[in-house]
Amino acid sequence: MDCKKALTETEGDFEKAIEALRKKGQKVSAARADRTTTEGIVLTKTDNGYGVMIALGCETDFVAKNDTLQQLAQQILEVAFTHKPATTEALLALDIEGMSIQDKITELVGRIGEKVTVSAYTSLRSETVVPYIHTGSKLGVLVGLQGGQGVQVVEAGKDVAMQIAAMNPVALSKEEVANEVIEKELAIAREQARNEGKPEAMLDKIAQGKLNKFIKENTLLQQPFVKDNSVTIAQYLENVTRGLTVVAFERVTVA
Repeated sequence: MDCKKALTETEGDFEKAIEALRKKGQKVSAARADRTTTEGIVLTKTDNGYGVMIALGCETDFVAKNDTLQQLAQQILEVAFTHKPATTEALLALDIEGMSIQDKITELVGRIGEKVTVSAYTSLRSETVVPYIHTGSKLGVLVGLQGGQGVQVVEAGKDVAMQIAAMNPVALSKEEVANEVIEKELAIAREQARNEGKPEAMLDKIAQGKLNKFIKENTLLQQPFVKDNSVTIAQYLENVTRGLTVVAFERVTVA
């Protein structure tokens, strides 16, 4: 109806109608700038050791399931995969049908009256890249594997991707855990031990033990494999193909 109204107001001039919708979209975007986009859709595309993942965020599940929004998300994904922009801002500046992606989104906002954003964009390059989209398309994972190719490796990558989706590791390995995360966990552990009445001289040792447990539970390669808790993810991959490991992963959610 908004499209019909715009065409009527511009006496059937298609270009002017688009401009009118974009102006309306800018007004709606400004009015709804402080709204949260807790719904949306996550899409991935992979080929030949390269993968991209985007998330288009919106305000309601109704709009997330709208064909127009899903078609735009697919177009944005294809542009991202083809042009490989370095940042979200660079992606938004690229064209779809002679119009920047940002203007396309603004036009859509004018038609649906709801905030829409590219809430995430990321890419991954590795020997093998495996994608996973969780049921409902609100959570996606890319896994980069090194040390093997083929059906078995892809299946193992899917297992790992599902583990990442479920367990949300903070890093790939202990060495990649940010220093601020380590310091935060140590401080929390010391305070917990102090509140439990443990001697001051024992606090650092207790905190280090709790940190080791945190790292085991929250770094991907050290995590117990959810399908077989007797092995870690690192051991599981080694059992699939000698030398196989995860070198990177990305996890995106709109929830």
